[in-house]
Amino acid sequence: MTDAWEIDPAYERYIGRWSRPVATQFLRWLAAGPGGAWCDVGCGTGALAHTVLRTADPARVVGIEPSQPFAAAARAGTDDPRFDVRSGTAESIPAEDGEFDRVVSGLVLNFVPHPIDGLAEMRRVTRTGGTVAGYVWDYAEGMQMIRAFWDAARALDEKAANLDEGVRFPLCRPQPLRDALSIAGLAGVEVHPLDVPTVFADFDDFWRPFLGGQGPAPGYCASLSAVRRDELRDLLDARSRRDEAGRIALTARAWAFRGTVSR
Repeated sequence: MTDAWEIDPAYERYIGRWSRPVATQFLRWLAAGPGGAWCDVGCGTGALAHTVLRTADPARVVGIEPSQPFAAAARAGTDDPRFDVRSGTAESIPAEDGEFDRVVSGLVLNFVPHPIDGLAEMRRVTRTGGTVAGYVWDYAEGMQMIRAFWDAARALDEKAANLDEGVRFPLCRPQPLRDALSIAGLAGVEVHPLDVPTVFADFDDFWRPFLGGQGPAPGYCASLSAVRRDELRDLLDARSRRDEAGRIALTARAWAFRGTVSR
């Protein structure tokens, strides 16, 4: 089973709607000054790049994105002339050495096949003294909606253990992140938690995004028979805590990271 990232509306219902508030928190923590050339690696539908344009007063922002539907959505999401999207990946960024002042990535590094190579490539396209930074979901604990999904899936299917993002992606924790940035040659490495509320109107609002097939958990859900999928839904429903209005209030934690290019 591969991780699909192609359908913009399904991604928006699943993770996109939580990507914007965490992008805002990340940029507040990064506290970058105005101006400068930015590169958003794995820009997806544009959540982070668009937030940079709105709040960070950049000179320009270049998004790097391998998925053509996501790249098209990112372009369509803003008419800001400072924004452009190039086709590429974290491990092969179509840019000159030292082209950017700040190279960032939002919710991407876990999905890079060779993340240290990806970080080294981000370092390559960042000027000396510039910043490489980003954030990843804490799949092991703090991204509660996905953690709840995999805990329920593993209770019903022992094979789900190997697909659990908390197992697949060791970089979702602070120390492995610090180690990876240091190995990639970045200096002054910092890691910081970012917490955003994820409040679902009801169980249907929580469950339906897992049916869209975008990403590991929805991909696993799509692979199940209708009977097994209903069993998973029912177990999640039984485990979900509601408030008096029937809402399911959870938290999504991401780990932000940054390092300086020192050649």
